Amino acid sequence: MDLFQAMGISASGLQAQRSVIHSISMNLAHVHTTGSQGGESYRRMQARLSPVDPNHRFPDLLSNQIMLASYLHRTHPNHLSPTSVLPGGLDLERGGVKAEIVEVPTEYQMVYNPSHPDADPSGYIYLPDINVVEEMVTLLSAMRAYESNVTAFNSAKTMLLKALEIGR
Repeated sequence: MDLFQAMGISASGLQAQRSVIHSISMNLAHVHTTGSQGGESYRRMQARLSPVDPNHRFPDLLSNQIMLASYLHRTHPNHLSPTSVLPGGLDLERGGVKAEIVEVPTEYQMVYNPSHPDADPSGYIYLPDINVVEEMVTLLSAMRAYESNVTAFNSAKTMLLKALEIGR
């Protein structure tokens, strides 16, 4: 595996962990959200991670970003050849990990609170089934994975810079 491929896999991991952290933050923000006037309450969201083919190439992404920035130009025609990477992001069909945020079909928590404006005729409100402790543990795990991907990306970047220094 070359260093650019390692950087691409780390970058896709960063993007995936960002999606995990986003879904957790949405869950924590809606932990006390009730359904308004007959509408459904918020349902817990979860990011599902899945691997993709490890043939993603970081130079392709970098080349695409250079082409998108009009003020940056390649200094040599063979340097970072143009490819078909999607503008503005990773081509997730080619390597690393991807995250898909899905709604988790769980039951609601029924809480008796007849004074609440969203209470049903029996006096119950329906809250999403979100366990704050479980969400916080998952958040800590996602943050550690994000930090690990940053460390791996920076290590590959440092190795590339050292290789360039050798070539001087």
